[in-house]
Parts: sequence; C-alpha cells; structure tokens
Amino acid sequence: MSRIGEGFARRRACGTKAFVAFLTAGDPSLERTVEAARELEEGGVDVLELGVPFSDPLADGPVIQRASGRALQRGTTLARVLEAVRSIRARSALPLLLFSYYNPLLRYGLLRLAREAADSGLDGVLVTDLPPEEAEGWMAVARGAGLDTVFLAAPTSSEARLRLVADASSGFVYAVSRTGVTGERESLSDEAGPLVRRVKALTREPVALGFGIATPELVAAAAAVADGVVVGSALVRFLEERPHGDLGGQVRWLKSAM
Repeated sequence: MSRIGEGFARRRACGTKAFVAFLTAGDPSLERTVEAARELEEGGVDVLELGVPFSDPLADGPVIQRASGRALQRGTTLARVLEAVRSIRARSALPLLLFSYYNPLLRYGLLRLAREAADSGLDGVLVTDLPPEEAEGWMAVARGAGLDTVFLAAPTSSEARLRLVADASSGFVYAVSRTGVTGERESLSDEAGPLVRRVKALTREPVALGFGIATPELVAAAAAVADGVVVGSALVRFLEERPHGDLGGQVRWLKSAM
C-alpha cells in the first residue's frame, strides 16, 4: 500500500475520515509551500495535493487561477516544484500528490517526470485533463515508477466512464461534488452523495469528495458520505489574504465539525 493509501487506511481504522488539502505550489513562494506542508501536517492533513501552476487552468475557479498566475510570475516551474517536494520529504512522511494539467508533464517528458517524481518523494499524480480512455501510456509509466494514479469522477459521468475511472485510480478516487470549476460554495450539491455511492460500488479504493468545500459544515457534510474530504480554494484564498497565516489553525477550524 502506498503512503496515500496508508493515510486513508489510518483514518478508516480510527473510524474517521481523511482530510486532503490542496495548495498551488509556489504561491506565495516555494519556500512558503515547504513551510506550509509542515503546518498542514501539524494541523491534521492526511494527504497534500501540490498544484503545478499552469497558464490555462480550465478546471479551476478564480482563486486558484490567480494563485497559478502569481506562482508563474515568480518563476515556478515543474522542476522547481519537484525540488520543493524533496525539501518537504526530507522532513515529513506526509503523503504527497502532484496535481497537474497534462501539458506541463508532457513537455517535461513522461518517463523523466515519473522517475524524478518518485525520486523526489512524491506518492502519486492526478492529471486533471487526462481522461482514463487516453491514459494507458501515462498509467504504465507512472505505475512503473511506483506512483499512484488518481482520476476524477464527475456527477455527469456515465456508468461506463465511472468504471474506467475506478479501474484507473489507485490511492483514492477523486469525486467532483458538482459540475463546473473549483471554488468555494455555500452548500453541498445534491449530486455529491449519489456520485460517491456510485463510485464506491465499483472500487475498493477510498473515495474523496472535493470542489466547493470551504467551511466546517461542508467538510462535515462531505465526510458523512465520502472516505475523505478535499479542500483547496479555501486554503489557497487563506494564503492569498494572509501569506504567513496559521494554515494549521485553519485546517483545525475546517475539521472542527467532523
């Protein structure tokens, strides 16, 4: 079992749910990203997703779009993100998942990326815009390097697509709580629970629910139906407003209703 799988398994053994955090690597700086990983771990994060900044983040809302723009302006590259991963791994066993669009990985070279990602201490990769129907080559490379491959399941996915997603995913399956882009919402979509149940019927891997989860109440609602909860935009916005704020405290607040 990978570190990511172990993170979910530990929570399951305790009768609780995993908390997955997302940060845009390099915002406000890569040095701050390394510090933030430690704060998040101390705050109770079970898996950390590190977003590779990209010029056309089509799946993301304005908060993460702005973060990607700032990180790119500061010279953040995929190679530098991997260096930051090495720094995090040198002091932490926190499971780490690279969150990226396909273009930066393809430009870097898939074989090179998989090898260097594993060497740096990454545990898996989620490619947001790579559908499972077209991912056979990437999966072979990633799995060959010992990396988990996480795919997205959406409320609009057919049963055939969900089966492909379930079969292609290792570590966990990322269930998208609603159609649309990332961003904070005031309520959990009515589509979320049925989607999680559909996915869980197809896989033994844990299912984490994300997109739009930004308050303790929404974290609790998501945890009631899924094996884990993903919070991204709320943490990215927190850093945007308070670059040196207490991220660990913010996570403890978000988890307070679980």
